[in-house]
Amino acid sequence: MKTYKIHLIRHGLEKPEGVIRYVGKTDLPLTARGKEQIKALDNQGIYPYAQRLYSSPLKRCVETLEIIYPEKKITTVPGLCECDFGKFENKTAEELKDDPAFSDWLSGGCPPGGESTDDFVKRSVVAFAKTVEDIMKEGVTDCAFCLHGGNIMAILSVCGLPELPFNEWVCAPGRGYTLRITPSIWMRGYKAEVLGEI
Repeated sequence: MKTYKIHLIRHGLEKPEGVIRYVGKTDLPLTARGKEQIKALDNQGIYPYAQRLYSSPLKRCVETLEIIYPEKKITTVPGLCECDFGKFENKTAEELKDDPAFSDWLSGGCPPGGESTDDFVKRSVVAFAKTVEDIMKEGVTDCAFCLHGGNIMAILSVCGLPELPFNEWVCAPGRGYTLRITPSIWMRGYKAEVLGEI
């Protein structure tokens, strides 16, 4: 039976290392260090072959794929943007520590004017599943996606085998996971085998 390999790659650094800032929909490019990091990983040969490329529309993801797979067309998928942090967008925990709404959000609430974790996970999985269905219809067996860390955690917490919670799927910038999708399993509940780390 035909299977499909999907490589989920997290974008490179878009802010200085050590800075903990809630960057979601803010369209930051890669930093110079982020570009160097992706080039160094690419030179190590860690990135797999891909017939087709998909990306969040945000610059940091598109730029990452342009470094790894130069001259290949990139299809952007709007539903795979990072979480919308609303009022907390592009702020640090230090800047927000005295805001009661921030404390509520950390306890599982929704950021004011932003997206709840549940809504973000649902949006990410729906956009990914729709793209996978298109890939299978076209018979493309090897694809790479460049996404945000949150999207990767969301997708794998719902679709990944083994089944692990959201926070267990964290990966470093420029790294990620390779999935194998078997259509008969995928069609029964959007499940994909996680073959290993990139």
